Amino acid sequence: MRARLQQIVVDSREPRTLVRFWARLFDADPVDRAHDWSHIELPGVARLAFQPVPEDKATKNRLHLDIEVDDIQAAATEAVGLGATRVGGTVTDEQGSFQVMRDPEGNEFCFVSG
Repeated sequence: MRARLQQIVVDSREPRTLVRFWARLFDADPVDRAHDWSHIELPGVARLAFQPVPEDKATKNRLHLDIEVDDIQAAATEAVGLGATRVGGTVTDEQGSFQVMRDPEGNEFCFVSG
């Protein structure tokens, strides 16, 4: 079997609002679809889609995005200005450095640099 990643889907209470946070983060155009779905295209990667769900996020993600940036502190500061929050401080190990973040609905993601 040959498979190809088509899209990554994130549950969201407010997809039309959350997609705009991620669109600003990735400098992409938000697309609102039927049935309250929204998405952005990540060229060369996949579509990042947001589907409506009735419940709030309750626990830690089992999957998260690592987003490579040139300057973790600058990226984190900009993301906070867009509505994200930092989780702890920047961590450096043998793989490089990372900063755990949460989007406006609490979904974890990391800024990373090698």
